[in-house]
Amino acid sequence: MLALIISGVAVTRAEIARHTGLARSTSSQRVDALIAHGFIDENAEAPSTGGRPPRRLSLRTDGHAIAGVDIGASHCRVGVLDMRGTLIAAREDSLTIANGPEAVLGHVERTLRTLLETADGSRTLRAIGVGVPGPVEFSTGRPVDPPIMPGWHRYPIPQFFEDRFGVRALVDNDVNVMALAEQRRAFSGTLHLLYLKVGTGIGCGIVADGRIHRGAQGSAGDIGHIRVGERHEPCRCGNSGCLEAIAGGAALAARLRESGLEAAGSLDIVQLVMEGNQEAVRMVREAGRAVGEVLSGLVNFFNPETVVVGGALAAVHDQLLAGVREAVYRRSNPLATHVLQIEPSRIGENAGAIGAGTLALEHALSPAQVDRTLAKDAAV
Repeated sequence: MLALIISGVAVTRAEIARHTGLARSTSSQRVDALIAHGFIDENAEAPSTGGRPPRRLSLRTDGHAIAGVDIGASHCRVGVLDMRGTLIAAREDSLTIANGPEAVLGHVERTLRTLLETADGSRTLRAIGVGVPGPVEFSTGRPVDPPIMPGWHRYPIPQFFEDRFGVRALVDNDVNVMALAEQRRAFSGTLHLLYLKVGTGIGCGIVADGRIHRGAQGSAGDIGHIRVGERHEPCRCGNSGCLEAIAGGAALAARLRESGLEAAGSLDIVQLVMEGNQEAVRMVREAGRAVGEVLSGLVNFFNPETVVVGGALAAVHDQLLAGVREAVYRRSNPLATHVLQIEPSRIGENAGAIGAGTLALEHALSPAQVDRTLAKDAAV
């Protein structure tokens, strides 16, 4: 019923009874329960078909909140969303993920409590979504051997938040939640989408038939360690010639330093490109070609409608995407690229927080979770 109301398919009691096939009395009782528990409102009149105008049902956006947390290698962005997924408060802080889970998550907890008070102290937190920069076993929400997250292996992130806030917490790889944000908010008509995050490292989020594809264990999309041609650059994973070792922000910054330029990471590379430094421009475009070489195989295999490129280096997307497009259209099957779009991120810096919030929101509004909420409150 809630899904029918949110989608606009049925917005009156009569329409709900008609679409569900339930007796008017039964469907009305369930509508009353949704109203009583604050999921929906019934206040505006719908168009009349004769007689007294029916009252319109709508999702209640005030009184509830969803949290979206985007944890990166060196930053943390926390957002609070309403029940329609609109970002109503956000804050980003510099943070080193290598400091470990207790320090990082403790900071997130304090930030979230502050934002909830700032947004509206009367809002009830319904769920929390978290994106982290490493492999995640989605069924448990625990990171598994994350290479840039020392001390986080198998750490129970969901339990940390559930113990402190009393709501369900869902944890996923950061690229997956960014892909979810782009598909739901910017490319809603696209059912098959790839999201490439090109920053310090490189990863890919996969949306297949409108749903995130995580694979059997949650490691789908780890393209940063696919070998590129006959390259031999050493990679932190222990192999050589990996895409990340050739085109990742850390690798590009190291090569720029070797050429005498000051570049500690991706943001410095972006600044050099924006200042017109030719060596930085050349390297970013070459990185785009390397990304495009790997992406061309993905395009042939997966046949997406849209490829979205985000991450820190996407800030200079004119140079990066030029290289990506050049390689993809040269190496991919013509049928696979016939209507293919390769676009920069439309959500931008909030993609991680919005995507994590969207993951939590879709859980909070799922039929199973709504039924559990109603049953729990009825038992009390």
